Amino acid sequence: MDQTRAPHTIAGRFRGYLPVVVDVETGGFDPARHALLEMAAVIIEMDAEGFLQRGATHSTHVQPFPGALLDPKSLEITGIIVDHPLRFAIEERAALDHIFTPVRQAAKAAGCQRAILVGHNAAFDVSVMNAAIARTQHKRSPFHPFSAFDTVSLGGLAFGQTVLSRALQAAGIEWDSSQAHSAVYDAERTADLFCLIVNRWHALTRGEPEAVKPETAMPS
Repeated sequence: MDQTRAPHTIAGRFRGYLPVVVDVETGGFDPARHALLEMAAVIIEMDAEGFLQRGATHSTHVQPFPGALLDPKSLEITGIIVDHPLRFAIEERAALDHIFTPVRQAAKAAGCQRAILVGHNAAFDVSVMNAAIARTQHKRSPFHPFSAFDTVSLGGLAFGQTVLSRALQAAGIEWDSSQAHSAVYDAERTADLFCLIVNRWHALTRGEPEAVKPETAMPS
């Protein structure tokens, strides 16, 4: 059976794409000039009933690229100490390989043609990743170069909240502000939010196609 059309496969649910939640922490807001400092990716999986769940998390600390700028205000927000001896940061090219290799393997195992980035303010994560790809001349990114799922939009739709912490709280998902601005923590919470929203839609619509029609979905 064609995986892109098979029911209850993640390839079938997302037209051949594997959702992977990505969060980056940086030394500023300009992807071309400010350093990429942390990167985390959470693989999204699907169970036999078609519901999403968090899979493995892959993460790394990243050494600033030569000539990279570091905005003190950004470092204050993230709490990253760039030269901390226990940060065990690796060069940008190696960091991309560290993330891309398991993502590529997961996409292949799921029958997906490539991964699609899921993020909160996803355009920023896409732009940072693409800037790092360009700097390192990386030729094997598993991600779609510009398409993404944004939990800002999904959170606004589902809960009327666009700030990650508020959307999570509205969804009943625990949020610890002391752990915020860690790439791993933010990526995993974003993954929880994405899975919950998609799963609620799946529960609403499976076996009930009329539920998605505007005239039946909205109160009279």
